[in-house]
This record gives sequence, structure tokens and C-alpha cells, in this order.
Amino acid sequence: MDLLDWARGPLLYGALTIFFGAVGWRLFALHRLPAPATAAPARKAFGASSALRVALARTWPRDGLPQSATLATFNPYVFHIGLALVFFGYAPHIAFIRRLTGLGWPALPDPVMYLAAAATIISLLLALMFRLTDPVLRKISRADDMVTWVVTMLPLVTGMAVVSVPSSMLPDASHTIYRNPVAIHLLSLELLLVWFPFGKLMHAFLVWPGRMRMATFFARRGVPP
Repeated sequence: MDLLDWARGPLLYGALTIFFGAVGWRLFALHRLPAPATAAPARKAFGASSALRVALARTWPRDGLPQSATLATFNPYVFHIGLALVFFGYAPHIAFIRRLTGLGWPALPDPVMYLAAAATIISLLLALMFRLTDPVLRKISRADDMVTWVVTMLPLVTGMAVVSVPSSMLPDASHTIYRNPVAIHLLSLELLLVWFPFGKLMHAFLVWPGRMRMATFFARRGVPP
């Protein structure tokens, strides 16, 4: 077995086991936390569907934001949309998901993927610039923030380094082109999977429950949605 065989086999399944096991454990632990006692009666009935509706409605920034914050406000949208396009729209990634789950869908054109990957990398660099130059962000930054940034950037950079031929040729190739670079790309993904449950990337699972709880909290006090 060479490095790619290890990355595609034991290391991949080990990283997936840690990812799903740790994510499941954290969600279960949060579910088991006791609900805080509320002495005052709720001013407004507010169920889960209403909380989700308000959380979704507040995903887009409201009018009135200062112009100086426009770039910092919209940069996360560029990152998350670009990352989703790259992961779920690139033909080799779809083939990778199909091998693991049996699910597949049509791929997006290569130029769209290259543009999305470039936009995602630029947005990550901008996010780092904001964190290092803004006095408030710099003061509240911890090692977790920097490690999370690195493990998120690595799969993008190593993935771009692997691109050499049209993606339509890769899933059907009889042998892997550039085995070591592909192995390094897979290892960077596995590093991200292992770190995911223990760092701030976990917000991918917690952002909507957190926003729904916030909406319920304000609704109990009669704050209009």
C-alpha cells in the first residue's frame, strides 16, 4: 500500500468514524443539558416552526447596516456558497461521494468550479485579514480560530494543486493521475474531518438550533420578529 491507498482506506474511514462519533456525542450532550428555568410566563406562543421561520428570515442581513461593514458582512456568504459549490458540484468530489454513499448528481462545469474555488480562497484570505487587523477580532481570537482557518484552507489549496486535466476525465480514469498529490489532498480533508467536531467548524450543526433558540428567547419577552 502506498500513501494514496492509506488515504483512501484506513485513514479515511478512521477520520469518518471520529467525525460522526464526535459530532453525534456533542449533539447528544447538548440535547441532555437541562433547560433553564423561566419564572415569567411567555408573552407569545412560539413553536419550533415559527422559530425556524424567523431564523431563516434573519439569515440575510437587515437594512441599515453601516457601509463600512459591507465587505465583512458579505464575505462569509461568498465563502459558504463557494465552498458548497466546490464540494458538491465538482465531478471528482461527486464521484468520491458516490463511492462512499451510492448517491450522485450531475456536475457543474469546470469554469464554474474554478471560479468558486478562487472566490472561496480569496474570502478565506479576507477573513484572516479582518481577524488580524481588526482590534476587536484580534483580541477575541484564539488558537482554535487559527487552526480552523488552516484546516479549512488546506483542502482548497491542495485540491487546486491537483487540477491538471478536465474533471470529466478523472472519475472514469483507469488509474489515478498524480497519486501523491491526490493523497495529500485526501489527507488534508481527513485532517479537517478529525478537527471538525472539536473546533468552531461545529457551528455548521449548531447555527440553526442556536438561532432558533435566540428567536424563542426574544419571542417569550414579546420582541417582534
